[in-house]
Amino acid sequence: MKQSLFENRHQSDWEAFAGQLDALERGKADAQACTRFAADYRQLCQHLALAQARGYSSHLIDQLQQLAMRGHQQFYRHRSHLGAQIIRFLFGGFPRLVRSEWRSVCVASLLFFGSLGLMGLLTYLYPELIYSLVSPDQVSNMEHMYDPDARRLGRFSERGSGDDWMMFGFYIMNNIGIAFQTFASGLLLGLGSLFFLLFNGLMIGGVAGHLTRIGYGEPFWSFVIGHGAFELTAIALAGAAGLKLGWALLAPGRLPRGEALRLAAGKAIQLVCGAILFLLVAAFIEAFWSSTTFANPDIKYAVGSGLWLLVLSYLLLGGRRQHAPD
Repeated sequence: MKQSLFENRHQSDWEAFAGQLDALERGKADAQACTRFAADYRQLCQHLALAQARGYSSHLIDQLQQLAMRGHQQFYRHRSHLGAQIIRFLFGGFPRLVRSEWRSVCVASLLFFGSLGLMGLLTYLYPELIYSLVSPDQVSNMEHMYDPDARRLGRFSERGSGDDWMMFGFYIMNNIGIAFQTFASGLLLGLGSLFFLLFNGLMIGGVAGHLTRIGYGEPFWSFVIGHGAFELTAIALAGAAGLKLGWALLAPGRLPRGEALRLAAGKAIQLVCGAILFLLVAAFIEAFWSSTTFANPDIKYAVGSGLWLLVLSYLLLGGRRQHAPD
């Protein structure tokens, strides 16, 4: 077959295929119009093979090769949508990242939970120590929030159940503000993250020790044990991200400080994103479960223990089996 006859017979097919490629590359392809894409792509490859075998002009062969390469890119491209990326991050990437950054996570956890436990013990043994952390008015407010006779526990305990969504938003903004503060202050050579980890640990521990000593331990611990699994872990992870930034500035190694900070920021920001997701879960639990009083404290302890086990299992075991991308 002569080249001119070959081109006249198949030119319309090539133009239609090129139109399909243009639509796919712009992301505006019609699903129904692409049902024959695979068959059209195979046909184009066959035409290219025939043109090469018959020794047609290089102009025609180049034209068909360009179409074949564009078709190959569309046919075998990796479609990674935002939703799929988030799911992969949640079910594999984030726990693997936490384990890979175990040094920063361990240091931040020791600072935060260590100061929390120590101050809780000291406040329980030396009651007047609480007033070195908070004012008497704040102590009174805390006692009112966790009064065993309160209708609802926690902040704004006099609110109605219809205000839970409002409190959900409040908890999100408050918790994320604390986490971002703990993370971003790591740019001060890590001293800011160090300060906020210790400060939050001392405050929470002091309140816990005081309320336990005066007999308000059951409403307080049954309130915090549920959402605390996600909230307290998130604060420690945000602190770990901040310490990573600070360490990059203090000990950049052979890299310039700007480059070391840029490399550290990539993983640190991912840690903070995971911490924010934890805080969203914590805010939901705090608004709709922790503050209620209809559930028996023993039930809350059981649920809270299960949530702590879930968080620890997720961070320690999640993402150990890696799969090929979709």
